[in-house]
Amino acid sequence: MSAIAIACLVFVCCFGAALAGMVLHSRLPERHLDGNSKETVRLVMGLIATMAALVLGLLIASANSTYDTQATELQQMSADVAQLDRMLVLYGPEAQQSRNVLRQAVTAAHERIWATRSSQLVNLDPALGRAQADAFFAMLQNLAPKSAAQTRAQDTAWQLAASLTQIRMLMYQQLGKSVSWPLLAVLIFWVSVLFMGFGLFARFQISLIVTLLTGALSVVGAIFLIVELNKPYSGLIRLSDAPIRSALATMDR
Repeated sequence: MSAIAIACLVFVCCFGAALAGMVLHSRLPERHLDGNSKETVRLVMGLIATMAALVLGLLIASANSTYDTQATELQQMSADVAQLDRMLVLYGPEAQQSRNVLRQAVTAAHERIWATRSSQLVNLDPALGRAQADAFFAMLQNLAPKSAAQTRAQDTAWQLAASLTQIRMLMYQQLGKSVSWPLLAVLIFWVSVLFMGFGLFARFQISLIVTLLTGALSVVGAIFLIVELNKPYSGLIRLSDAPIRSALATMDR
């Protein structure tokens, strides 16, 4: 489900619960709305609000941490690609074919991830580029160094290529792991109950409805951010391709 769809669902749950509380207020007998009842409901609402705030903060922090981690690893991968290409340049003309395969693989990955529409889900499975990766490793292995400088360049290239493979697998494994969907569902339930409590002791007044609408939109915005940050390569808050474009520009020089 997309982040916008989830946000709309949360809005319906929260604001609908508030309106349901207002309707319930008009139909309950007065004895259910006396001072003691209000105090008890407020205590329960305070407990739920505290739990919801803690869980909401935890989910936002977790999603933001995942997003920042992906951004850092993307920058590291781009730097390794540029350095790997540089090692192949230092090796000599014999490594030109390896450079071409490397550039083709990076260009294909860039087009697969960033050339699509921002709302479209992207398949980041490393198996998609395995053929090009195997071809590159085979070419790198077939290089026959004729000097100490070429040997050092080949060894460094091997290390960088292995690092790229490891980072790519790590990035793929980390995707979608920051948000606990059962925890998010419980949070939505808590917030809906909270808004029902707000509406239970409110009357149908424009000012109160606007206030409840603002509160519902605030909760929707927070949950929308959680879901969006959990999808760094699609949606409205996707990672920039500037590091990859910079690496490709370096390889063209």
